[in-house]
Amino acid sequence: MNAPDPLMLPGLPRDDEGPVFAEPWQAQAFALTLRLHAGGAFSWADWAAALSDELARNPDPDGAQYYNHWVSALERVSTGAGLVDPGELDARRHAWAEAYHRTPHGQPVELPSHTMRKT
Repeated sequence: MNAPDPLMLPGLPRDDEGPVFAEPWQAQAFALTLRLHAGGAFSWADWAAALSDELARNPDPDGAQYYNHWVSALERVSTGAGLVDPGELDARRHAWAEAYHRTPHGQPVELPSHTMRKT
């Protein structure tokens, strides 16, 4: 199987050297997607289709929301592949939103330890 070329994805923000990330979380989401694919969690065709669909459903002419769409597509293929339970994903999203709203400006956002899943 040939390795996917992440530079061939629709709308990927890039410069002459490769992908461009405005925030660390964007690079993390990008790397996580490549790692999950390399580990066999989902096919590249499934990933590209999910991202293309997300971009088509939520037009973003200036690309400002590209990585938000990327994460939405990653959530979709991850739940579809059974990597995460949709209810658990929603609970984690809600916990992050609550933590964000109660964190003072300029401070790191942290989840309380009781929201972390025990393995």
